[in-house]
Amino acid sequence: MIIILMGVSGTGKTTVGKLLAQSLRASFCDADDLHPSANVDKMTHGEPLSDEDRWPWLQRVKARIDEAIGPGETRVVACSALKRSYRALLSMGTNDLRLVFLKGTKEVLTGRLASRHGHFMQAILLDSQFAALEEPTLDEALIVDIKTSPEEIVAQIRKWLNG
Repeated sequence: MIIILMGVSGTGKTTVGKLLAQSLRASFCDADDLHPSANVDKMTHGEPLSDEDRWPWLQRVKARIDEAIGPGETRVVACSALKRSYRALLSMGTNDLRLVFLKGTKEVLTGRLASRHGHFMQAILLDSQFAALEEPTLDEALIVDIKTSPEEIVAQIRKWLNG
């Protein structure tokens, strides 16, 4: 099974993803680690990424998703996956993919990003992410409000996976 935690920057994809992977004894992949240096440079300087910037990165993420995992194994992937077309690429050829949308308000996320240090994603880019975001429906994903703790979010996801 592949579980993609998606959403704009600051929603806790990495934090929740690591906790979820640990609780499921699964492997974890943070898509931020797969950005080419040109993308990181743009975001570090407050420049939003274009679709042309994102496609090669998404192809790297897809390659990581497609890496062989054994029967019954799970991989948790933290990836913004903002647009339906991005999610279509990531899910292509994957039989058991689950999508979790970590949803938060711009106000909450602005505060989180302002207090985050050592990450290339600048708070000024949040508007561009919200502009690109095509929210999944309940038919496509579990939608989780990020107001609760990461541990509570993991419990909610596990309940959904088991139910």
